[in-house]
Amino acid sequence: FSPRGDRLVYTGTLARKPRVYVLDVASGRERLLVPGGAITFAPRFSPDGRNIVFSWANNGNTDIYVVGSSGGAAQRLTTAPGIDTSPSFSPDGTKIVFESDRSGSPQLYIMNADGSGQRRLTFGGAWYMAPEWSPDGKWITFTRRASDGRRIGVIGVDGLGEKVLT
Repeated sequence: FSPRGDRLVYTGTLARKPRVYVLDVASGRERLLVPGGAITFAPRFSPDGRNIVFSWANNGNTDIYVVGSSGGAAQRLTTAPGIDTSPSFSPDGTKIVFESDRSGSPQLYIMNADGSGQRRLTFGGAWYMAPEWSPDGKWITFTRRASDGRRIGVIGVDGLGEKVLT
C-alpha cells in the first residue's frame, strides 16, 4: 500500500511477463507502472508515496530503478552485473536496502536513494534475501538461507549485530 492507503503497487502478469501495476483503491483502476514490454517486479512505495522503487530485468541483467508514483521515466539506480532485487526504502526515504548476487551469492546491500554509495551489508556465509527496514530505521530484517535451512534474522544498518531469530 501507499503510505496513505489509497494506492496499491504489485506485480501482475501480462503476456506471461511479470509487470508492475499501480491500482487506485477507490476506483479499482489499474495502470502499468512502466509502459512497454519490460519485465518489472518487486515494487515498493517510498515513505512519502511520491516514488516507487522496483526491479527491471533487461537483456539478462536485473537492476533497481525508481520512478514517480504517477509515472514518467524510470531512473536506473544500480548497474552491477547480476540480479539486484527486493528493494526497500528506509523509513526516512534517504536509503534503499536491496538483495544482489553481484558477489556470487545473494547478499544485502545499502545505497542512498539516488543510487550512490552502494555498499555490501552482509558477509555471514549464507544467502541473504527479502530485506525490509524496521520502523525506527535501525535494523533490517531478512531471510537467511544456509545449510541449516531458511531463517529470519535482523542486522544493524551498519552491518553489525546480526541475529538469527528463527
